[in-house]
Amino acid sequence: MATRTVKRTVGLVALGSLLVFLMSGILYWQAVGADISNPRANFWRTVREGIPGFTKVTTAGHKILIVNSGENWREFRNGFLAPFSQWIIAIAIIVMGIFYWRMGPDKMKAPRSGVTIQRYAKWERILHWYTAVLFIVMAITGLSILLGRIFFIPVFGHSADSYWLQASKVLHNYCGPLLLIGIFLEFTFWVRYNIPKKMDLDWFKNMGGYIGSRPRPHIGKVNAGEKGWFWLIAIFGTAVGITGVILDFPIWQQTRFTMQVSHAIHAVVAVLFVTASLGHIYMGTIGVEGAFEGMWTGYVDTEWAKEHADLWYEEEMHKKGEQTEA
Repeated sequence: MATRTVKRTVGLVALGSLLVFLMSGILYWQAVGADISNPRANFWRTVREGIPGFTKVTTAGHKILIVNSGENWREFRNGFLAPFSQWIIAIAIIVMGIFYWRMGPDKMKAPRSGVTIQRYAKWERILHWYTAVLFIVMAITGLSILLGRIFFIPVFGHSADSYWLQASKVLHNYCGPLLLIGIFLEFTFWVRYNIPKKMDLDWFKNMGGYIGSRPRPHIGKVNAGEKGWFWLIAIFGTAVGITGVILDFPIWQQTRFTMQVSHAIHAVVAVLFVTASLGHIYMGTIGVEGAFEGMWTGYVDTEWAKEHADLWYEEEMHKKGEQTEA
């Protein structure tokens, strides 16, 4: 009798436990389905889904309270672009330093004659330096906006960094359109000298006599390296110009996504533009003897012209001969 009572008690306990377990499971799934644990969290999850709400503001994008693409843009800027720009510019400077250390400047083979020939007219030099100065201002201010918090705050502090970045932003926004004018004028006036020709391939074989012992190739007024830089200015300048105008003048109902994509393209191309410009600056200053004085004074030594632009020199002498005869 006692044994039967024990068995019945154990059976009832087991059955009760099973019923409690089943009820707990049912209640749990109901709670999960209703998701009543944190109503505020559920609200913000819904907001972050990008569901448009209601607003009387007609500007594009204002119906969405939180746009997740902004976080994606921030991660791209801080996670990829900032480190990428530091490394690529640093690598370019190191490579040029090693190149100068191993090769030195490209000196003239013959001594200077003391006789000069005009290479650039005054208006050409003004146009070049107008564009160059604005480019340098844009490069410094742009890199400051991108990397200022990384480099300036530890050295100058938050206040100085804030003032400088505010000034950089104003300069960048106002000088950008002025730079585009210079790039457009340079392209208009100098494109005729920069049409690629078959003989330009010979320049790349030894960088116009800079590398190796082969003689310098025949070159017109502009060598292949300068032509490459010219077309790089045209392509990169167009890219940063279009995206820069979109960012500078948000008056055409641009969406946030359009601005974010424009900024990404603008920043990446601008960093590549600045990096490539270091090569042009190097070759035009310490890399090639006599190159800088041509753009600074407008004149070059005739021996320099014979070595670096022999076809152009012969053409100029032919013109002078015709003028003398006339």
